[in-house]
Amino acid sequence: MADTIIGSNITIEGDISGNDPLIIEGIVRGTVNVKSTVTVTQDGHVEANIDSQSIEIAGTVEGNVTAADKIDIKAGGRLVGDVKAPRVLIADGAAFKGNINMQG
Repeated sequence: MADTIIGSNITIEGDISGNDPLIIEGIVRGTVNVKSTVTVTQDGHVEANIDSQSIEIAGTVEGNVTAADKIDIKAGGRLVGDVKAPRVLIADGAAFKGNINMQG
């Protein structure tokens, strides 16, 4: 499995789906439905709902996020939206506004 990278100078408007890991360095507006890991890097900006196996946020996400395994908001990461996952990690220095549902 190769990672799919959305570069820092790329903007995607629409739906993204697939099986391979996704790394977002640019801007995504729409929906993201990936069966593997979604990583939003420090410069990444997502205005979309994300549904994935696991989600790592170091940049900005505006939308609801759902993960089958875990959601990890890193220091400097920002999430505005509701979270649904069995495991949720919020680092010191992360920003979060929304509700958390940890029921599997």
